Amino acid sequence: MRLLSWTAASLVGLCHLAQLAAAYVPPPDTVGNGGKVAPKVLIISMFTPEADVWYQTMPTSGLGDILARNISVPGLSMLFPHVHCLANYSVCQVTVGEAEINAAVTVTSVVLSGKFDLTKTYFLVAGIAGVNPKYGTLGSVALARYAVQVALQYEFDAREVPANFTTGYLAYDTDLPGEYPKVLYGTEVFEVNAALRDVAYSLASRATLADSPESAEYRAKYLVDEPLHRAATEPPSVIKCDASTSDVYFSGALLSEAFENTTTVWTNGSGIYCMTAQEDNATLEVLVRMAIEGLVDFARIIIMRTASDFDRPPPDVTPFDHLRILNQNGFHIAIENIYNAGIEIVQGILADWDCSFAGGIAPTNYIGDVFGSLGGEPDFGPGSLTGGAGVLPGGGSGDLARRSSSGAERATRRRRRVAVPPQARAGRTGL
Repeated sequence: MRLLSWTAASLVGLCHLAQLAAAYVPPPDTVGNGGKVAPKVLIISMFTPEADVWYQTMPTSGLGDILARNISVPGLSMLFPHVHCLANYSVCQVTVGEAEINAAVTVTSVVLSGKFDLTKTYFLVAGIAGVNPKYGTLGSVALARYAVQVALQYEFDAREVPANFTTGYLAYDTDLPGEYPKVLYGTEVFEVNAALRDVAYSLASRATLADSPESAEYRAKYLVDEPLHRAATEPPSVIKCDASTSDVYFSGALLSEAFENTTTVWTNGSGIYCMTAQEDNATLEVLVRMAIEGLVDFARIIIMRTASDFDRPPPDVTPFDHLRILNQNGFHIAIENIYNAGIEIVQGILADWDCSFAGGIAPTNYIGDVFGSLGGEPDFGPGSLTGGAGVLPGGGSGDLARRSSSGAERATRRRRRVAVPPQARAGRTGL
């Protein structure tokens, strides 16, 4: 085993030496089977400012103009009707539109358009988000392992919750906050390739991140809460923590703490809620389904979110003033840091393609959804629906939702579908 490891390391080293020794040659057009565009990286933006930073700044990288090629695709947002690419198609970018429905429709349309070969493409989801002041600050760059659809729950108005409830949210088919869902839709939690996340973290850490005196001034309001919110008071950095998805743009300590607990319970204690977004679980559900059909590689997904605002106010500031009145001055540096960190990841993938990325970064963890659709046993939730085998393409696994025609038996099975894992029960204080 040591000999094999040494041999593999030597081959990688020789590959890098060969790259250094070779004269620079611009990469050829990246075209796959049947003349389809086969980008090495597809950047996924959510709205105009996240896209514009690539359009305006990428030419300075030496890679070229991301607007050099413009490909129309049926089904894209009417606001963002094109996929844009470098002249050689090695990197492309698409703007999906904000919130879950827009993201799902656009990503589905791109993959099924027939215009792209995405089987070896790395997907870089790169957008802004709110940040948990326990883990990051304005301008921080987070690389996620988990995405959690925190608002996929029952909801009561906070003025009408039972006296013993800590929040108006409780998981489906449960009776108290803080319990694991007993009915799953399949999009609650996704886990991506942790080894690739670590590589992306190393690449992004090379970046010089944008900051501003105005951002620092708002950060200073959290000094009162040290050490709990120490991270909020520091300059931006690259961090490893996870993303939540909710179409509702929530703000305030009570909702943020509720969804922080949701993330902990639904990931069996291994997820760290730090970024609040609106699209990631929708994008990931599409990519799971496309991976089942062999159209994409789910091991090649990077989720990167930059902090434009805090998800809860500092002491002595109301949630309303925090969200709507005061300027946190995080938006512009968050947009800049999408590019600052993102271009390091893009350039790293392109530069090391032959040696490391063409063959893929092998996952060391489970990847996929809560159903185990791509094979393996999820390390969260009740376990694989297919016994770890994964779902077969073309509907080959049959109708996994089919139940007995007996209504009573169907209801009983529905309630038994998910058991609360021991890890999720231990040490819980409520959602």
